[in-house]
Amino acid sequence: MAETYPLVLDHLSFRYRSRDELALKDVSLTVRAGELLLIAGASGCGKTTLARCLNGLIPRSYKGELTGTLRIQGREVSALRLAQISQSVGTVLQDPERQILGTRVRAEVAFGLENLALPRAEIATRVDEALERLKIPHLRDRETFTLSGGEKQKVALAGVLAMRPAILLLDEPLASLDPASAQEALIMVRALADEGMTVLMVEHRVEDVIGIRPDRVLFMQAGEIRYLGPLAGLRQAVDYHEVKLPAGMVMEMARGSPPPADLQRLPSGHAANAPALVRFEDVSFGYETDAPVLHGVNLSIGRGEVIAVLGPNGAGKTTLVKHAIGLLKPRSGRVLVQGRDTRDLSVAQIAGVLGYVFQSPSHMLFAASVREELAFGPTNLHHPPPVVAAEVAAAIEIVNLTGCEDSPPLAMSFGQQKRVSIAAILAMSAKILVLDEPTAGQDYRNYTRFMDAIVQLPGFEAILFITHDVDLALIYATRVLLVNHGTLVADGSPLEVLGDVERLRAQRLIPTSLLQANLERFPQTGRFLRAEALAHYPPS
Repeated sequence: MAETYPLVLDHLSFRYRSRDELALKDVSLTVRAGELLLIAGASGCGKTTLARCLNGLIPRSYKGELTGTLRIQGREVSALRLAQISQSVGTVLQDPERQILGTRVRAEVAFGLENLALPRAEIATRVDEALERLKIPHLRDRETFTLSGGEKQKVALAGVLAMRPAILLLDEPLASLDPASAQEALIMVRALADEGMTVLMVEHRVEDVIGIRPDRVLFMQAGEIRYLGPLAGLRQAVDYHEVKLPAGMVMEMARGSPPPADLQRLPSGHAANAPALVRFEDVSFGYETDAPVLHGVNLSIGRGEVIAVLGPNGAGKTTLVKHAIGLLKPRSGRVLVQGRDTRDLSVAQIAGVLGYVFQSPSHMLFAASVREELAFGPTNLHHPPPVVAAEVAAAIEIVNLTGCEDSPPLAMSFGQQKRVSIAAILAMSAKILVLDEPTAGQDYRNYTRFMDAIVQLPGFEAILFITHDVDLALIYATRVLLVNHGTLVADGSPLEVLGDVERLRAQRLIPTSLLQANLERFPQTGRFLRAEALAHYPPS
């Protein structure tokens, strides 16, 4: 009987109040206890809307027209209060900033348990168990605002696991995690399913999830289920340009197609005698006096460079970059932007040189429409109105948001919000573009499209991006910085840094199938290529 299943959707459709088109179209789905279901699809395809229906946020927080039925553990969701739903469905959001309320980690993990009025001793036990399971007991007494994005994601997951829900709903849980942490999280998720928990994982990093053998895959397009079945059938159901698949699978699928056109990037490197755009001179910093985060960092950013900053969660990557844009000032040493000390410059002055896209779009977005959001920066930099209009139009085209100009950014999916935040900085025409986790929450087609466009834009003198995605660094960077424990572990060409597989593993970066395929073929190619190009180079 259907009522015995933890989750049953029957002809579920939903239309947001502010939109004309359906976000979900006639979705029917039954999920059994102990099943691990991967939900994949392009940004804006309906994955997050589906998740909001499952955890009760639709129609309680997100208003619109909902039809069909949804039952959780045999009970019709429309008859349940949100608090009742949350005891059965534990949700981890894409953006941990939206989920963390406590000032300290232990208080955050205990929050849900306290609302259930559990005994103090049981709360303490569950908190410790959740932190141990995620291998973050060392964060127990940390203030949450000092955590990295990946650490916040782990804390949010710990708070949900401590509640021991019957159904675990993960909305892009790997987006902010370094590769080793992502692998650990996936192994834990597989174990939870094997122990009987029903797990639904919305995730763009399909290649990573494939490794833990999801029981079924649900592939969505335009609010509809286009494929629902075993992993083996996914290859026939999806386009490798849209969903990131293992390199070997992509090479087999692309072998019969013509080679893709070469990507024309910014010139690699800069002239040795050219002045640095940004220079770090023996920079050290700590949020607390007894807890240093950066230690004696020395580096220069030169004209024409595309620099990837890699490293594990909590390594100091974002702290490093925030010094370049003047949001943080060194405790010792100095940072120079175009030869001037950031201590002598306002953040607004630096913003005319360095445009920074935050890891969390909620830190940036505020306007009533995408058009207003993108016009705000260049208008405040006193660009003439016709120039502002042209900059906004060009940025919208680059990030593939044509048709969304009048949409409210905060009502969009996380992936779309991320593209709006990137477009807002593109529209400002800064000389140096700084991107913090630019591909978080993005499907493969969108992130390759906007990264291809960004690295070819003539207006930028340099591009720097923080990422956990080794493949992103492999394809787009001309230089790679490897950061850990607040120091520069390595600084060199992609081959010099990414070719040292053992050093990558030591820094919690897992060599990908694309990296391995490139290293095998490098004697023939002489450069790193994406999988569809490698398809035309048999291994030596």
